[in-house]
Amino acid sequence: LLQIVHRTLAAMLGSLAALAALAIVGERPSMVKVVEWIDYETLALLFGMMVLVAIFSETGFFDYCAVKAYRLSRGKVWAMITLLCLIAAILSAFLDNVTTMLLFTPVTIRLCEVLNLDPRHVLIAEVIFTNIGGAATAVGDPPNVIIVSKQELRKRGLDFAAFTGHMFLGICLVVLVSFPFLRLLYWNKKLYNKEPSEIVELKHEIYVWRLTAQRINPASREETAVKCLLMQKVLTLEMLLRKKLRTFHRQISQEDKNWETNIQELQKKHRITDKILLIKCLTVLGCVILMFFLNSFVPGIYLDLGWIAMLGALWLLVLADIHDFEMILSRVEWATLLFFAALFVLMEALAHLHLIDYIGEQTALLIKVVPEDQRLAVAIILVLWVSALASSVIDNIPFTATMIPVLLNLSKDPDVNLPMKPLIFSLAMGACLGGNGTLIGASANVVCAGIAEQHGYGFSFMEFFRLGFPMMIVSCTIGMCYLLVAHVVVGWN
Repeated sequence: LLQIVHRTLAAMLGSLAALAALAIVGERPSMVKVVEWIDYETLALLFGMMVLVAIFSETGFFDYCAVKAYRLSRGKVWAMITLLCLIAAILSAFLDNVTTMLLFTPVTIRLCEVLNLDPRHVLIAEVIFTNIGGAATAVGDPPNVIIVSKQELRKRGLDFAAFTGHMFLGICLVVLVSFPFLRLLYWNKKLYNKEPSEIVELKHEIYVWRLTAQRINPASREETAVKCLLMQKVLTLEMLLRKKLRTFHRQISQEDKNWETNIQELQKKHRITDKILLIKCLTVLGCVILMFFLNSFVPGIYLDLGWIAMLGALWLLVLADIHDFEMILSRVEWATLLFFAALFVLMEALAHLHLIDYIGEQTALLIKVVPEDQRLAVAIILVLWVSALASSVIDNIPFTATMIPVLLNLSKDPDVNLPMKPLIFSLAMGACLGGNGTLIGASANVVCAGIAEQHGYGFSFMEFFRLGFPMMIVSCTIGMCYLLVAHVVVGWN
């Protein structure tokens, strides 16, 4: 929360503390068991898509997309932000959120650099709508996949079509209300950098050169010489920056009025640099995305998402004939992968400490004590908000997996007399939308923050919280109202 240590180190320390707690209560797991707790499919999905995006960036495609988005928005910043958020929400309804942000984050950063915008605010807005859009379908977010994969739920009529049809309507309402609320949240935000793009780019260039120098381990004479040359480059750029700052009179940028003139200059500067590689990248990425779809609908495909992403990455590495393999690996977010590995251990340790079970049991007890005529409304409200708040601070995947049997037992209890579908929809709505509450609430948030940090535009836990938490409250409130009207007023059970 306070950014005292890096989030990856914090996750590792947290998982270590949870393992220590298990040892204290006499349930210390073996190292083999701890390693088994890590979700390697998710890590493989992240690694494979990171490699694909790293090769993709060599084509100049992201720069080209940035200029096209600027052209479509006709130079208007809010039109551009709305367009990006809407496309991200639509894509994440059919792709997983992590893949959407892996593809969108480099485009957004390049676009903001072209327009002299601060990328952090735009990225936070994008990832918020990615999480919202992912809740709309049965394949958009992992909690939804877990729900529709449950055989008992399918037997009781909650299949892919029924789930998507119900959730899609609610999420459309959430999106319609969330856009004006986002504009209200950003009312006093300075989206433009306070300095000219020339100075901003120079500062960013200094940061990148310094970061590159720090990553070189001077183990040999050649590496030491390279590191010295890089630091000399940093000093030269810093001297140039000081000269520019002395002659700089601060001006706050305004929206570009001469966007038609500017777009011609941008199109000359930002072009596709390697068309052959671009065709190869689009072919492989198209096949990977197609396999993601088929994996959800065709039962005969026995490949997990992680395997599909890894095979796609290997295929593109062969097609692209990459010689500098270390350069591609240097673009992989290793800190993000390690963060997820530590987080999986932490969540599983908390599950073994029965913390998640306790939350589910207490929720069920609270529902049972409510009068029967108000029980359904209270159950919807309670399940949704408990799911949302819990998913803001712990991974929503184990929470959803734990809550499903609790809610199924609750719906079967003759003394409670509650229909199953409203409870499951409340769980899905809360678990998906609750991911916007904090930076660690959803995998897409962490991935976006990691890529942004690699580009020199990292944002802190509190920066995300100040925008994400109010958006979570509003979106969950709209989702709750939709569920209450649909199930309590209309009786769509």
